[in-house]
Amino acid sequence: MRPPRPEPVGAGQESVWDYPRPPRLEHIDRRIVVEFAGSVIVDTTDVVRVLETSHPPAYYLPIDAFAPGVLRRGEGTSFCEFKGQAAYFDVALHGRIAPRVGWTYPEPSRGFEDLAGRVALYPGPMDRCTVDGEIVTPQPGNFYGGWITSDIRGPFKGVPGSGGW
Repeated sequence: MRPPRPEPVGAGQESVWDYPRPPRLEHIDRRIVVEFAGSVIVDTTDVVRVLETSHPPAYYLPIDAFAPGVLRRGEGTSFCEFKGQAAYFDVALHGRIAPRVGWTYPEPSRGFEDLAGRVALYPGPMDRCTVDGEIVTPQPGNFYGGWITSDIRGPFKGVPGSGGW
């Protein structure tokens, strides 16, 4: 299936169709706040984002920046051809549990070493995720964990019919 035509990009915006494959890591100076079960579970400016063609960025945050006890080792693993073997986290707080909503690369592949000690989250199961105060929209579909903000343009992989992009 042929990828769609990229949406127009305005001043200060990025197109996911300009992101590379294999993905690129960027240390960025942006504030990420995540709320779950009515509480802030992480608030940090120590952020690495991963940029990959057709995907909104995934934000990797230091594991030790999360509120104590919120991250619990989840079940299963998966493999990324670029980043390596992923392990999962559940997020749990105040009796609420969101299974397998975070992932980490304990021993990332060469070139992705900066992801060690960091976790990314699917924004959909969280109460709210913000980037510099802007509320994030989750990437479509249930497989990918990108965060959509007003400065990111698509279309984004994950919508129906995008499996062959």
